[in-house]
Amino acid sequence: MVSARGGIRSTTAHVTGLALLFISLGMLLSAVVEYVDGTNGAALLMAATATAVSGAALWWSTRPGALDHATIFTAVGTTWLVASAFGALPYLFAGTFAVAGRPWAVVLADALFESISGYSCTGSTVFGGHNPIGSQGSGVLLYRQLTQWAGGMGIVVLVVTVLPSLRASGLGLIDAEAPGMGVDRLAPRVKDTATRFWKLYTGLTALIAVGLLAAGMGPFDAIAHALTTASTGGFSTRDASIGHWDSLSVELVLVVAMVLGAANFTLHWRSLASRRIVHFRDHEFRGYLTILGVGTLLVAGMLAIDGMGVGRALRMGVFNVVTLGTSSGFGNATGAGSGGDFVRWTAGPQMILLFLMVFGGCAGSTAGGVKVVRLRVGMSHAYRTLRGFRRPRALFPVRQGARTVPEAIVERIAGFMVVYGMLVVVGTVAVTALGTDLVTAVGGVIGALGNMGPALGDVGPADSFVDGFSTPARMVLAVLMLVGRLEIFPMLLMLVAPYRSLRGAGRSNRP
Repeated sequence: MVSARGGIRSTTAHVTGLALLFISLGMLLSAVVEYVDGTNGAALLMAATATAVSGAALWWSTRPGALDHATIFTAVGTTWLVASAFGALPYLFAGTFAVAGRPWAVVLADALFESISGYSCTGSTVFGGHNPIGSQGSGVLLYRQLTQWAGGMGIVVLVVTVLPSLRASGLGLIDAEAPGMGVDRLAPRVKDTATRFWKLYTGLTALIAVGLLAAGMGPFDAIAHALTTASTGGFSTRDASIGHWDSLSVELVLVVAMVLGAANFTLHWRSLASRRIVHFRDHEFRGYLTILGVGTLLVAGMLAIDGMGVGRALRMGVFNVVTLGTSSGFGNATGAGSGGDFVRWTAGPQMILLFLMVFGGCAGSTAGGVKVVRLRVGMSHAYRTLRGFRRPRALFPVRQGARTVPEAIVERIAGFMVVYGMLVVVGTVAVTALGTDLVTAVGGVIGALGNMGPALGDVGPADSFVDGFSTPARMVLAVLMLVGRLEIFPMLLMLVAPYRSLRGAGRSNRP
């Protein structure tokens, strides 16, 4: 359909085009850095140009149309798919994964995997072995970090900040992209809400960079890690991740930053607006801190019982519980005997980490996972069901503190948990069938759906996914990363609008 203002009415194409323009800016900045310190500046510039031209063509030739729920999910899902595909261009043009003897199909798959892992803030990587992170130019490394920063707060949220033509329907786009239970308005206008979220996000990133500089990191590494800490993504510029510095002060800065990144950003804004900390009034945030605290004590205690020194056990427990409990995925192993590589731990602490990998941080944050609020509501719903067996005629509402959770939300969470469990089972079967051992497959699937990064088995914090999974298995995990980042439903429901169009076309062709 052509609008009165000119251009085809397509919200999906319009939002996708503007998203590509934003992505091209990150590529352009990375190209400048690569020209200064690297050898692939021309490749990054070429990728930026191709992405910008494609984005401009989509944006200028279309106008936003009416938004129903199916169109919203289609717009968000398509934007992420297209952005991830174009995000692989810098790696392809720079020949990042074109190691001698590797088939072109594998190189393409690896570039796409790294792009999806970046934009979904998963942190799984195919760097390592004969293609270490440290061998890349500064521009390529910066681009890799920027993919997670763009994906952390959300590409579509950024689009809404400069696209006032979406008006109130823009909140639906933000809600479909936001991790957790949706978003709260921070301002009467949707554009102002999106802008405030990005201001908070940028401010937190700057504070983290300053903290890491003070802790002893160099300027480039501090900025690079600030980008992937605020986004709880976990990409590092070093092959040993945070273990490269072996610094308690660096780890402490990151622990605080990761906790803030995985907390609801609405609480951050309310605290700034009221000039007092309001986080501890929130039941989800208190539950989130409780889970991290109890998990740390249990892991540290088990490590100490297994023979690790108490101080070392506490340090390893705090960092690894927080990095996985916030879906960040940084590693602090400094060597084979440092104790930071959790895949070498015994089964007890690994099971606690697996639980943290499933549930992640708070709703409305940059963290992945099922989210603490869903855990709380799910447990309350289960308790209500048990009470219902004793008193079948009684009505027991699900409560979070003094608030009663609407039944529609309870049902939505129950449905989410069921679909999540089914995806874990189906994904594990698929990855195992493609040649992966069961422990690695389970850890990889849960890590992909929860956007965690490293997992159990052969893909710990010091390992590359090239070693743990075949190329087809990595493509399965890449799909699960996108599904997990968009909270399952947008990626599944994005198929509704095309299905309706095809069904309508089929009916119109009937005699």
